[in-house]
Amino acid sequence: MLSLLAVAQAAPPDASPKPGTGKQEPAKAEANKANYLLQPLDLLKVQVFQEEEINKLGEVRVSQEYTISLPLIGTLDLKGKTAQQATEMIRKRYDRDYIINPQVTVLVVEYAKRTVNVVGQVNQPGQVDFPQEQGLTLVDAISRAKGPTRLANMKKVVLKRTNPDGTTEVQTINAEDLMKTDAKETFPLQPGDVISVPERSI
Repeated sequence: MLSLLAVAQAAPPDASPKPGTGKQEPAKAEANKANYLLQPLDLLKVQVFQEEEINKLGEVRVSQEYTISLPLIGTLDLKGKTAQQATEMIRKRYDRDYIINPQVTVLVVEYAKRTVNVVGQVNQPGQVDFPQEQGLTLVDAISRAKGPTRLANMKKVVLKRTNPDGTTEVQTINAEDLMKTDAKETFPLQPGDVISVPERSI
């Protein structure tokens, strides 16, 4: 089973709404902010109250290895961390060695672009962007590609994923069943996934 992708964190309050729904519900938007996992190329602003030597660094971008480097404490691994978790990690590192009870703030000021590719029998094949603070499911991605064509075989949608170690996972999914049930929220995608919607046999 493909690993799940956690969704959404600390971003400005004007988060992009879902198509056709207007503004996000406040509680759901806050959940997105709390759960967003930091990604490579996210741009962070790290501030420590009344510590100008640290704050003059300004903004720092997450590396492809999920790391950032900060004054005094050096390199930090943020893989699998939300901004809130990163804040606590940084606070503990400064508190342990340099600053008594530091007040730390970590904000995401620019989100890395995250996309998947949807190809085959959809009305607008090509790249599909993740919503800024959210995850993206297989059904959502097909919907954002303007939906399946009348020739699409939604029972045999192929999801292809290339892992960081270079290995590839391929899974065939009955998206037709997903679209009829609450299960449409399953099969969260990861950046770089390829969704192929085949043509049905006539």
